[in-house]
Amino acid sequence: MLSLFKNTSAQSQPTQSIYDIAINGLDGNPIALSDFKGKHILFVNVASKCGFTGQYEDLQKLYDNYKNNLMIIGVPCNQFGGQEPGTAADIQSFCQANYGVSFVMTEKVDVKGNNQHPLYKWLTNKTLNGQSNSSVKWNFQKYLVDGEGHLVDYFFSVTNPMSGKITKHLTR
Repeated sequence: MLSLFKNTSAQSQPTQSIYDIAINGLDGNPIALSDFKGKHILFVNVASKCGFTGQYEDLQKLYDNYKNNLMIIGVPCNQFGGQEPGTAADIQSFCQANYGVSFVMTEKVDVKGNNQHPLYKWLTNKTLNGQSNSSVKWNFQKYLVDGEGHLVDYFFSVTNPMSGKITKHLTR
């Protein structure tokens, strides 16, 4: 699938700013999404025991290559096959030891269902994000937000982080 939506002229203004959504880091401290205004943000629901876990390597490479214009935010989630069972300390240790992750990692949250985190409510609800409705299908689904806080596109797990489908938005 190339892109899930192309007609950006149909985009409307979000009814809520993504920068107003509260989420904590793995260390329990608040992450101010507003600190990333002016940069693209790639949100990725991550898991340590998934067939796509190797994408951490390319997520780190993407971050290293584009960090002047991009923040990657990994969002641990245990809703798909129980593939992120660890504690915050386990997740942090795994990511640093195995992949040298230096981008932001949040607390473990639900990305779907009755306890869906407000971040994922915004990412998946057109009424809130002004762009598109979607649902999170599996670990390592990616949502790209531009430097002004608008949803650009989303990409299923099979899309490699270094794919031109993503990087083309970062070189503008």
